[in-house]
Parts: sequence; structure tokens; C-alpha cells
Amino acid sequence: MITKTVSNAQEACHGIQDGMTLMLGGFGLCGIPENCITELVRRNIKDVTCISNNAGVDDFGLGLLLQKKQIRKMVSSYVGENAEFERQMLSGELEVELIPQGTLAQRCQAAQSGIPAFYTPAGYGTEVAEGKESREFNGKMHVMEHAFKADFAFIKAWKGDTAGNLIFKGTARNFNPNMCGAAKITVVEVEELVPTGDLDPNEIHIPGIFVQRIFQGIHYEKRIEQLTTRKKG
Repeated sequence: MITKTVSNAQEACHGIQDGMTLMLGGFGLCGIPENCITELVRRNIKDVTCISNNAGVDDFGLGLLLQKKQIRKMVSSYVGENAEFERQMLSGELEVELIPQGTLAQRCQAAQSGIPAFYTPAGYGTEVAEGKESREFNGKMHVMEHAFKADFAFIKAWKGDTAGNLIFKGTARNFNPNMCGAAKITVVEVEELVPTGDLDPNEIHIPGIFVQRIFQGIHYEKRIEQLTTRKKG
């Protein structure tokens, strides 16, 4: 039987080097690969480019890498919850590429599908389109966007089997599926790892062919990015 399991985050992150391009799933703090991020911090990897919808918060998620200035460039869609990110961007310490959210998702999916580039109307006529090829389709202008090229993709799933088949839960099914198979090596951490054959094939969101390494994560905090409570009375 095919098995893609590794024992922990340390083994899963084998081969990561300074200067690499990394994809990280999640939306806000939902569905982020917490164990892998912790390992990247521990390894003190430097000068990496991170492709992620957002940059976490100051003391959690990718914010931990920003604190140690391990990230050279962020490729993101929304970055408004991280004061340290803002400071580094405004001071010129951090290179930032902001991308429309749908374009970010599609550039991941294009890499997953082996499609080198595609056209989208999003961003035409704005700074997003500067220096990019444009073309008219059906009377509307479109901008050509290239698929991402990444060395590692770090994914968080709810449940997976030893062959790498994955099931996501709720909102955590965000950028994670699109990033599976979109890099040279896809690493997945799951809350529950089961033997191959235990998952209902009809419930699998991502087949194991898109996964190279999988392990069962530990100590998930599942923080709420912005907690709002109702006043008593």
C-alpha cells in the first residue's frame, strides 16, 4: 500500500532551505498549518517568499515568522490584521505583492493543474496590471497572470489517510485545496490520520496524488482572529 506518512513536522519539513518560495493555506487564522509554521520558526529559515492569503496576526500564524524577519517577500490578498507586517512593509524591510483574492486562488489552481498562465479581468486598468500582458476577450480587457512557482506547499486538513487523501472541515476548506499539488512538494498536517481505506471515497476533497508528505499534527490552538462578544443584559 502507498504510504506518504512522516512522523512529525520536523521530518515533514526536511529539505527546506533559505530563499525558497512557500505556499501556506488558510484564511485569517482558520485552517493554517500551525505545526509546520512552528517548525519553520524553529529552523530559522531566512529570506523566504510566502504565498498566503494573509500574514496571520502579530503573535500567531505567519506573524511568528515576521517577528523574526524570516520572510523576505509576502504574496497576499489581505494583510490588515498584522501591525508588524505593516511596519516592515512601510519601512521597506518587507517586499509585498498584493493580489486580488480570486486571482490569488486561481494562480494556485493553475499551478495545481499545470496551466502556466491565464487571463482575468480582475485588476485591469489598475496597478495590478502594470507590466503585464493585456488582451481583449468578448469586448472586455483581461490581464494575463502566471501560475505560481513554489518549492513547498503547507496544508492543514481535518482528516487524511496514509495515502494522502484529504477531507477539509467547514471554513478551513479555503485556500488549502487549491494549494495541494501546486508546489514541488506538498506537506499536509491533519487533526486525524487514519489508515488507507477508512475514508469514504465520496467525501474526499483532495486525492492523495497531490500530496507527498502527511502527518498528524498536535496542540492546535484554533484561535479566533477577531473575537466579538455580546454585552450582558
